[in-house]
Amino acid sequence: CYASSEKKTDYIEIPAYDEVKTDKKKFAEMFKTFYDNTDPITAKGLLQKHDTRYLVQNPPQPNLTTPELDAIYDLDYEREIHPYYKQKGEVRAMETIKYSITSHRGCYGECNFCSLAVHQGTTVVSRSSESIIKEAENISKRVNFKGFITDVGGPTANMYGIECKKKLKDGRCKDRRCIYPEICPKLNVKHLPQLELLRKISAIPGVKKVFIASGLRYDMIINDREFGLEYLEELVKDHVSGQLKIAPEHVTEKVTALMGKTKVGHLRKFREQFDGFNLKHKKNQFLTYYMIAAHPGCELADMKELRSFVRKELKMTPEQIQVFTPTPSTYSTLMYHTGYDPFNGKAIFVEKGLKGKREQKDVIFESAEENKYKGHGIQTGD
Repeated sequence: CYASSEKKTDYIEIPAYDEVKTDKKKFAEMFKTFYDNTDPITAKGLLQKHDTRYLVQNPPQPNLTTPELDAIYDLDYEREIHPYYKQKGEVRAMETIKYSITSHRGCYGECNFCSLAVHQGTTVVSRSSESIIKEAENISKRVNFKGFITDVGGPTANMYGIECKKKLKDGRCKDRRCIYPEICPKLNVKHLPQLELLRKISAIPGVKKVFIASGLRYDMIINDREFGLEYLEELVKDHVSGQLKIAPEHVTEKVTALMGKTKVGHLRKFREQFDGFNLKHKKNQFLTYYMIAAHPGCELADMKELRSFVRKELKMTPEQIQVFTPTPSTYSTLMYHTGYDPFNGKAIFVEKGLKGKREQKDVIFESAEENKYKGHGIQTGD
């Protein structure tokens, strides 16, 4: 971006700053135009008037190609803490990424609360298997390597090698998303490329285990009728370190629709398949569920429904719940600011109070005994 006194005629002018700072509908119009122009193939430059000048945003740069991505990851990285920080003591977070491998960039999930679609793009660009295997071989030769590759993934682990040919040629569709509300048949979801990749890495001398620590889109696994079950079974058998991460975020249809997340039926089916393979291979492994409280449109009653679902169907109580945090460049933040569903213009409830947010989060952890006495002036526990 840059400031200019001149108006570029070939750029799209969005509502002026003086308009959007007071008019929420103009703000929503501005955001939609911005979001619609984030694909490198179809995007146009944007400009917005600020007083007597214009703020100019150039179109996004083209996505990296596979050879370009390979070249970046083929560089001779140290895989160590910088000496300046190393002298200050141990950095424990380094251990989770030191021997992990990035297999691709981008995510076409387009969850409404996530900014990945903007800063990495909705086109998945995968590294070649040769580049990834070369990196794994280099890792296996490091002195302190114990045999465990902690992750092979990206924003979403199982998007590796899966992309729409039409999108690669013409850019992102204007009138639909790749996997919401249903997976587009043109995406042609097949997990074979990642299956073959994991098998090749596992066969490298010195590699004992290859884990998947990045989150999964379980709806894509269910959609893949050719390789989905085979992929999941191999994950359970060989590539789960104890817990597998998935992100249903919520279960009520009203809230998941505002989030841009898949329906709860896919979660039920995936959990059944995961548990079945655990039993078959005599594993004691678990699913880790990411959940969000106080997302725009979510009310206390929705959180109570979520609590009932996780206890009765998932048979667990989440250890932590993320309270929705507005983040730049997302539709959910637009909802939070405007109080409207941007896709149909209807007003929605938005919890902005700290007390209300805390109630939505805490209701998940309430025991049946606490809930029984709530509102009667009776406290349980110390």
